[in-house]
Amino acid sequence: MTQRLDYLKESASQTAGPYVHIGLAPGAAGFNIYDQELGWDIAGPKAAGERIRIEGVVSDGTGSPIKDVLLEAWQANAAGHYAHPEGGGAVEEGFRGWGRIITDFDTGEWGFDTVKPGPLKGRGGKMQAPHINLWIVARGINIGLNTRMYFSDEAAANAADPVINLIEWERRRQTLIAVRSLRDGLPVYRFDIRIQGEDETVFFDI
Repeated sequence: MTQRLDYLKESASQTAGPYVHIGLAPGAAGFNIYDQELGWDIAGPKAAGERIRIEGVVSDGTGSPIKDVLLEAWQANAAGHYAHPEGGGAVEEGFRGWGRIITDFDTGEWGFDTVKPGPLKGRGGKMQAPHINLWIVARGINIGLNTRMYFSDEAAANAADPVINLIEWERRRQTLIAVRSLRDGLPVYRFDIRIQGEDETVFFDI
């Protein structure tokens, strides 16, 4: 017997909800499940290169901080290699090159410690400027948003980067640049992400 399905309608789409933290970062949601939370140590203690901190806030179209965001970061090591069999070369013991970061539930601020990645080869062998790939999910976002964070002190490499050069307007390019400062001798890069509105961060369809 053939059952008719043409009367069925598409169900409503759902945004990421509170389960995001419970499922992906349970420790932050108050659930003591793991001895070590998955994805919190990106570089490991043996990674070579400059130790840095990255901080920012994710804001909505009104400029208000979104306080329940989860970000995932992927990066190469200081030599420009990913922790992957096809990542371009060997990485240090303990270097994952991947991390999971959540915002502070009160302030919306987020941050993580890592090493500054090096330049790396992209498609067709073209060199890409040092960068960190970020994926963002939160309540109110139907599909995870993909963006890149570049470094303000890599101006020459940024100017030649094939991905940045896909963006026509200079003002839009600047939404991908993290600004460097020093705090107690440690390099700190500020990277604020704007979901909507004026100076909306560039997101990539990948």
